[in-house]
Amino acid sequence: MTTVLILVMLLSLLNHGSAFFRVCPDCGGLQVPYPLSTNEDCGDSRYRIHCNSGNLEFLSATGVYYKILRIDPCARKLVIQPPVILKDTCYTSDLPEWGLMLDEKLPFNISTQNVVMLFNCSDNILQSPLNCSMNSICRKFEEVVEEGRGCMNTLCCHYLKDSAMTSHRIRVRLGGCTAYTCLVDSQPRDSVASWKYGIELQWSPPY
Repeated sequence: MTTVLILVMLLSLLNHGSAFFRVCPDCGGLQVPYPLSTNEDCGDSRYRIHCNSGNLEFLSATGVYYKILRIDPCARKLVIQPPVILKDTCYTSDLPEWGLMLDEKLPFNISTQNVVMLFNCSDNILQSPLNCSMNSICRKFEEVVEEGRGCMNTLCCHYLKDSAMTSHRIRVRLGGCTAYTCLVDSQPRDSVASWKYGIELQWSPPY
C-alpha cells in the first residue's frame, strides 16, 4: 500500500512539473521559449508576452504593444521593433505614452546593447552627457532614412544606454525630445545600410 501511495505522489509531481514547465506554442513563425508565456497554460505568467493575430508582441507598462522581432533564449534576450516616427512629423507613435516604459515589478529590463537616438529635443538636453554634436549618428538618420526626414533641422542626440541609466524607460515628451529610434548590435561607426533597428530587452531567470 505504501509503495502505491509513493508512486501516485511521484506521478502527481511529474504531471505538475510538466504543466509548470510547459513551453508555449509558436507564434508568427517565432518560437516562444520557457519561461516566456503567451497564455495561462504555458510558460511562467510573470514573463507574459502576447500572440496577437499571428504577431508576437511585448506589452509595455503604459499599454503599448511592440512587435517582437527575435528571441535569444540562451542569452535571455528579445528584440522589439522601435515605434514608427509618424510621417511628416517628428513624433513617435508612442509619444502620448511618453515613450517606452517597462513595469519595474516584472523581470524585464532594457539591455546595455542599445544605441538610442533622440530627435526634436529642447535645449535642456544639452545639459546631459549625450552626443548632440553635428557628428552624432542621428544626423545620418535624418539625412539618409526617409522616416527621419521630418526631424531635419531639429536638435538630436544619441547615446549608448548603459548601466548608469534607468533600465526601464526610453522617454520622449513634448518640451523634451518627441521622437526616438534605436539600434541594437550596431556601432556608431557602422554604415547606415548595416544598422540593425530594434530595442533589446533582457529578462532575469525565473529561479
